[in-house]
Amino acid sequence: MPLSVSSPARGIVTVTLDFPERRNALSAKLLAALAEALDGLGGDPGVRAVLLTHTGTTFCSGADLKEPPDPAAFVALLRRIVTLPQPVVARVDGHVRAGGLGLLGVCDLAVAGPGASFAFTEVHIGVAPAVISLPLLPRLDPGAASRYFLTGERFDGAEAARIGLVTAYAADPDEALRPLLDGLRAAAPGALAETKKLLTARVLDAFDDQSEAVMALSARLFGSAEAREGMTAFLERRERPWVL
Repeated sequence: MPLSVSSPARGIVTVTLDFPERRNALSAKLLAALAEALDGLGGDPGVRAVLLTHTGTTFCSGADLKEPPDPAAFVALLRRIVTLPQPVVARVDGHVRAGGLGLLGVCDLAVAGPGASFAFTEVHIGVAPAVISLPLLPRLDPGAASRYFLTGERFDGAEAARIGLVTAYAADPDEALRPLLDGLRAAAPGALAETKKLLTARVLDAFDDQSEAVMALSARLFGSAEAREGMTAFLERRERPWVL
């Protein structure tokens, strides 16, 4: 299995992305495993929150370029996390790239550690951050979104916190998580679910209004000659032809 699911620990279930040899890339198998895990947790009254973390030095490298996921399945998974009654909290102390930022973007809270780095690398391989724009554009600082979507620059956890991608950056992410998880444990389950609905309303509006358009855009770009060249160059570890 590309992930593991813990038993509840004082109401917190830890879901660990555990496919480090593929840098926790978003394959069809990983999407299906995550969806199955969430379906089992959503209606469980013993689960107050979900902690999403990872093994290895990468939280999620984005789409598996050898086996790109179906855009519809990716949208469905992201929407499932947004609509999960319980908050989802990310612990990130590794690299996050491209589609992995969409997975991070649907989490309600997130803490980044010193090993975390981030980059919207889609433009470098000939595609666009289409699907992941649904949860991220309503939440990110607009100027930062323009800069990092267009340039694909790498940035660190402190910058991720500044632009609203994560809740906090900390030298010790586990220590920083402690008050967040304790606060969720102290919250009434029904009130927590209704508060999450208030906070995710704009994101759900984006999913409802734009999902079809971004899925079509994603499929068109991934099927383009430019993307085929970009992905091939990436897999072969050579320069893309458009780099000046």
